[in-house]
Amino acid sequence: MVATPTAPPQLARHVVMIVGSRGTSCTGTVVARDLVLTAAHCVQPGADYKLVSFDAARQPTLLDVASIARHPGFAMAELNGHRATADIALLKIAAPLPAAFVSARLAPATSAAVGDTFTVVGMGLAVRGDGRSGGTARAAVLVATGRPGSLQLRLHDPTTRGETAGAGACTGDSGAPVFTETSSGPAIAGVVSWSTGPKLAAGCGGLTGVTPLTSYRAWVVDTAQRLGTRLAAP
Repeated sequence: MVATPTAPPQLARHVVMIVGSRGTSCTGTVVARDLVLTAAHCVQPGADYKLVSFDAARQPTLLDVASIARHPGFAMAELNGHRATADIALLKIAAPLPAAFVSARLAPATSAAVGDTFTVVGMGLAVRGDGRSGGTARAAVLVATGRPGSLQLRLHDPTTRGETAGAGACTGDSGAPVFTETSSGPAIAGVVSWSTGPKLAAGCGGLTGVTPLTSYRAWVVDTAQRLGTRLAAP
């Protein structure tokens, strides 16, 4: 996440880093001790993926992924055009995650409006292109802009409104959770799918594109059950 502080522990405990054998890096959300929610484009066929767990001394441990379920409606061509697609996937972990991770809840299926506030928590770069700042959970408070719908949300920093560089998703934040506040605390409303620089330029610090869970929540719940996992109560 660019231009953002370290995430508070109560949110950081929900996220994990995902690395691929082709040099990719993404963020996932722990939705059960053995299940992680992320973006489908983060876990494409033809590569191997692992989770990265950091201990108190920031030493990494690689965790094996047993299986991957991608939403069958995902289309990479649509994503590359910043258009709505089912950019949702679940990773079944070979062994339960360490106790430091806590399962996040799925938000109820609701619609968003312009100006609604969301908190994005990602493990990506703090400065685009620096190659060194990934692996730390950072949080950004962003607001919905444009025409929010059930298939795509566009978020921006309310102080810069996407016109100049501000807070937002960056490299490594794909798949990151987008939290909304509910009466029971933060819950996952969607996952990060893409980002832009200011004024829709390439890069980070402009728009953060989100795939809401509203249309895919049932798939997530049903797929988790098929994989033998019970999700946290809403």
